Amino acid sequence: METIGFIGLGIMGAPMAGHLLDAGYAVFSSEHRKPLPAELVARGLKAVRGHDSVARAADIVITMVSDTPQVAEVLFGDKGVAQGLSPGKLVIDMSSISPIETKKFAARVNELGCDYLDTPVSGGEVGAKAASLTIMAGGSEKAFERARPIFEKMGKNITLVGENGVGQTTKLANQIVVALTIEAVAEALVFAAKAGADPAKVRQALMGGLASSRILEVHGERMVKRSFQPGFRIELHQKDLNLALEGAKALGVALPNTASTQQLFNSCAANDGAKEDHSALVKALERMAGHEVAKSE
Repeated sequence: METIGFIGLGIMGAPMAGHLLDAGYAVFSSEHRKPLPAELVARGLKAVRGHDSVARAADIVITMVSDTPQVAEVLFGDKGVAQGLSPGKLVIDMSSISPIETKKFAARVNELGCDYLDTPVSGGEVGAKAASLTIMAGGSEKAFERARPIFEKMGKNITLVGENGVGQTTKLANQIVVALTIEAVAEALVFAAKAGADPAKVRQALMGGLASSRILEVHGERMVKRSFQPGFRIELHQKDLNLALEGAKALGVALPNTASTQQLFNSCAANDGAKEDHSALVKALERMAGHEVAKSE
């Protein structure tokens, strides 16, 4: 059984690493800015000093951090992963970052005689805890098959979609669909509530028809119950849509509804909502309508 390094033990990374520990893998991580989660240490997580030491200790290194600059720092900064790599190792970035930069990162890791996979995930905190994440991989088939047993401990829908960078492109496409569907659900519930309908019953009725979706089910309920503790923060969705819009500009592609939905996220962030769940996008529409879907308790 291969040893694993896991860097980025946040809302999603911690339960993902936990599943690997439960499966019997030896998992290493670095005490970079704060101590490792005590609950994972109790389950067998091993602490080392520096990301380079993680790479020396592990056959496969997984990164799960917030944005492109953070991945660059973890991989290539002082005491970064690259300084501890030796030929034959595998680096897997499960963050959601720039496809363009991902290709550059992969090339630098390949020059060290190592394989690289970009495998962003979808499913949020709920999916991370339930080991039901959707995993979108970019890289070689050989590297993907080597990593598959690990992915199967963290997710259900696992797909090699193309070469390096394509995993990240797929994730951005996912984030476009999710953002626009959240916006559609929010518009529908604001409209229904202001018209005098019970939004909870409207949502229940819509769940039985063509409008039914996972987002209507989960995020529609959040909007009705005013439950905006983050599974996925608005500021992270803003980051992803920025990457999509930057990519679209470079490709000469128009994404008009992505741009307008990003403006709604921007409105939420400007009203101290950046750290709320992305379902709180409904608040931007509520402000414009002068009416809430439901009253906060």
